[in-house]
Amino acid sequence: MTTQPDFDAVSIACALADAARIAIMPHFRAVTDIENKLSGGDFDPVTEADKAAERAMRAVLADLRPDDAIHGEEYGLKDGTSGWTWVLDPIDGTRAFVAGLPVWTTLIGLVDDKGDAIVGIIDQPILDERYIGYPGGAELETASGRHPISVSNCDDLREAVIATTDPFIMTMPEQGAWSHLRATARIVRYGLDAYAYARIAGGTIDLVAESGLAPYDAAALIPIVRGAGGLACDWRGNPAKPGGQLVCAASQGILDQALISLRRSAE
Repeated sequence: MTTQPDFDAVSIACALADAARIAIMPHFRAVTDIENKLSGGDFDPVTEADKAAERAMRAVLADLRPDDAIHGEEYGLKDGTSGWTWVLDPIDGTRAFVAGLPVWTTLIGLVDDKGDAIVGIIDQPILDERYIGYPGGAELETASGRHPISVSNCDDLREAVIATTDPFIMTMPEQGAWSHLRATARIVRYGLDAYAYARIAGGTIDLVAESGLAPYDAAALIPIVRGAGGLACDWRGNPAKPGGQLVCAASQGILDQALISLRRSAE
């Protein structure tokens, strides 16, 4: 049975998203300093916008939920005593952010003491879109208000729109599995990061498959896809936990077809 928060988790998650928006927006298309979090020739960018947004969200939690744990991409783990953990990615898609493209998002997930993601937000300030997922439902909030959303009725991979951010960061076996999906699907899109999962919930993308995800990359996505009626699992077909290999689909039919290929390179 899904754990139900005994507090208004959606309102708190929205307060976090509001704080992140305020911190990030002055930096969009005005990035002046980009740091590299990696060494050895690899490149993983981080900007002041990433850091400022996570600091802003942590400040909100210190006020509203001081006993909860926090796992953030930029500032790591803060222990808690409540059994709840807020998993934060202030800017998912920093490369897109640096390039001035409006497909980066802020990710906010709430995870219970069993490691299951219960509430999630994917927030895209430039488009003024906030995708919200919780047990039993998902909604899209825009300037015109908040309304329920649901996945598409597509049930065949041959008719599907599918996405992954970058197949070249996959292992060779994973690339082989993805190639089978790409050859079968009707439309394939790249470079969307978490926004692709938002559009599964919104009904315009039918499947996303990715690997090598950290908890802060995935915790927000799972409740939104599931709340909109979709499915989220690992590449073996087991219920998804935040991180690792993740596949989300609009229907069981699409998922079953995809898993034929994905299981061959499942971890």
